[in-house]
Amino acid sequence: MAHLNRRKTWLDRDTIKARSSAITTAGKWALYFVLIGLIAGLGSIFFQFLCQIGSHFLLDQLAGYRPPAPAGEGDLFEPTKTVLNRWMLLFLPVLGGLVSGWLVYTFAPEAEGHGTDAAIDAYHKRGGFIRGRIPIIKTIASAITLTSGGSGGREGPIAQIGAGFGSFLATKLKLSDRERRVMLAAGMGAGVGSIFRAPLAGALFAAEVLYRDPEFESEVIIPAGISSVVAYCIFCLVFGWGSLFETHPFVFRNPLELGPYTVLAVVLAAGGFLYVKAFYGVQGAFKKLKLPNHIKPAIGGLLTGAIGFFLPETLSFGYGFAQMALDNNLPTLFLLALALGKILTTSFSIGSGGSGGVFGPSVVIGGALGGAVGRVFHDIMPNVVTQPGAFVVVGMAGFFAGVSNTPISTIIFVSEMTNSYHLLLPGLLVCSLAYLISQKWTIYDKQVKSKIDSNAHKGDFFVDILEAIRVKELTGKFRKVQLIPQDMTLKRFRKIFSSSHQHYYPVVDKENRLTGIFSINDIRGVIFDQEIGDLVRMKDVANPDIIFTTPEEDLNAVLKKCTIRNLQRVPVVRDEDHGVLIGMLDRRDLIEYYNNRVEEMKAGTAGDARQSPAISAPESEMSRFRAMLVGDAMTTTVEPVNVNVDLEGLEKLIYGSRFNSFPVVNHEGKLKGILSLSDCKKALKRGKQPITAGHLATRDVVTVTRDETLLSALAKITSGNFAVLPVVDREDPEKLMGVISRKDMMSAFNDVVKKEA
Repeated sequence: MAHLNRRKTWLDRDTIKARSSAITTAGKWALYFVLIGLIAGLGSIFFQFLCQIGSHFLLDQLAGYRPPAPAGEGDLFEPTKTVLNRWMLLFLPVLGGLVSGWLVYTFAPEAEGHGTDAAIDAYHKRGGFIRGRIPIIKTIASAITLTSGGSGGREGPIAQIGAGFGSFLATKLKLSDRERRVMLAAGMGAGVGSIFRAPLAGALFAAEVLYRDPEFESEVIIPAGISSVVAYCIFCLVFGWGSLFETHPFVFRNPLELGPYTVLAVVLAAGGFLYVKAFYGVQGAFKKLKLPNHIKPAIGGLLTGAIGFFLPETLSFGYGFAQMALDNNLPTLFLLALALGKILTTSFSIGSGGSGGVFGPSVVIGGALGGAVGRVFHDIMPNVVTQPGAFVVVGMAGFFAGVSNTPISTIIFVSEMTNSYHLLLPGLLVCSLAYLISQKWTIYDKQVKSKIDSNAHKGDFFVDILEAIRVKELTGKFRKVQLIPQDMTLKRFRKIFSSSHQHYYPVVDKENRLTGIFSINDIRGVIFDQEIGDLVRMKDVANPDIIFTTPEEDLNAVLKKCTIRNLQRVPVVRDEDHGVLIGMLDRRDLIEYYNNRVEEMKAGTAGDARQSPAISAPESEMSRFRAMLVGDAMTTTVEPVNVNVDLEGLEKLIYGSRFNSFPVVNHEGKLKGILSLSDCKKALKRGKQPITAGHLATRDVVTVTRDETLLSALAKITSGNFAVLPVVDREDPEKLMGVISRKDMMSAFNDVVKKEA
């Protein structure tokens, strides 16, 4: 009994310890997210002050232009008595473009355009890493662009402030790429949720805007929710509580009203198409201009000012005109002109390289289109459409849902911004229809279609899919090869070798049973040795320790075998008799089959590999791969090649090195490309030309960092069929830290397995 009591006591202690550890971990992460929300909220306050100050001194004092503000947002300064000067409105955006262009392209070129797209790109492709200076430059440049008359929104710079701090904090704490991505998204949601006073929508937006398909990044929602609530409270403590817009008590009571709302959805989709095409059309045209990048935002500012000269309402933010549309105080033709003009001024201001967001203009454009449609239907059927202002609210939501592929978060966004929750039903209809019509275009160019297409999730799917495929599914791809009798002399084999394109040669006995295998690399030291040609038999050079596979084995196991020995092809033998060769399976065919399966999954024509019973057993191996980092397996003794090495130097490199791929660096040791053995051989065949390693190297290098998981590295190295991946510093992508190969990965993995055994 005493023994049982002691055991119970120890179990209770273990339980308490485990619970205490879980609470400590949860508390630590909650503190991180609260801190991100605090900084995002303070960033929103700072940016709002900058915009108020800039608008007062530039638009009001210099140009005499005082656009109305939304009802929930007051002015910090008394308006001046300056008379409206349209010529000043023409040239103010030029001045703003010059200053912001110089600032961005001098210190942080990544800060151009709308910042949300940059945050999305960092999430998918950069492991959540954003340079620390970007949020600062983005904030100042955006404030200058927008308060000098440029058309744009606040969410872009605020998204980068929050996202940038989340990334910075994760980097300083030496967290993993996955954790940094989560903190980046939490900061993005906090920034957007606070500046638009929509904390719930900010959290959902951060999780939904990452993908074109209606898909949420579930691990982001709770962190973004915590950060967004904190940021919202901080912001409202300074600028007051309540929604951004004030609305009448709009309600939906008549099902017949769904007809006009359906027409509205079509109009919004058409307007969204024009918006996206104009924005990226202008962006493409400015990229082709052979002018310094610093000057391009000024040219965009001039075009913006030209429109503003005739229609000043299209300049700057324009939220006050959305408020007037909600109050039904704007005529129909003016609303249509406002929508079209806002599309053009936003395209010129931001598409030319200026800095600002695209959500804010979308609210104004969608509200104007909705107001115009609502007024038309109110004139036609006043008993059905009784409140044209309701169409403004739904228009705001439907337009942005169509251009951003975020139908769910946008409904919540507009409901929180306008305090109009009674329009959720028509909002859901319009947002859904606008999204379905607009799936082929998006204002966020860096969105990916789904998680399968994101680098952030490549490792999650790679092994799962391979483990669900059996070798027998590739039967049609098995390669027939010439069998080499084990008693054949080396001299006779030379004749076969001279006319063969094989790289691997299976060796068989008199009964054609597999006894060994060798590759060209195994015999290149003796193949042309005339003295031993009649003495050596092929069984003498063959390796009897054959790495093979069977039809019932899964592709992940085959890939591991290829990786351990760095094999390009592996023999396929019968399940019941390993001495009978069926054919050879090429690693490239394996990868091609994997890519085809992924495409089938994307198209919905294949079952979800993760649900296959065949993959349930090796989950422990998956968890090991997810836990191991590149830094645990990488090779630090790198043999880089200088960009200036000539052909003679490359020839010595080939015959004197044990490696097949070489990082290429400049005189400062900065990574400039990668050079493969085949690249060198091709150059040598062309003869003695004045060519260097820098000319031959592949410049677009796929790299990894020390703190990426082995699963992520394996996905990258296999999807591109690379020999090695350069390992670089996270904060300096050109600083070479080492390399990692398939063999390195599997050796480290096997070492861990042996230790656990």
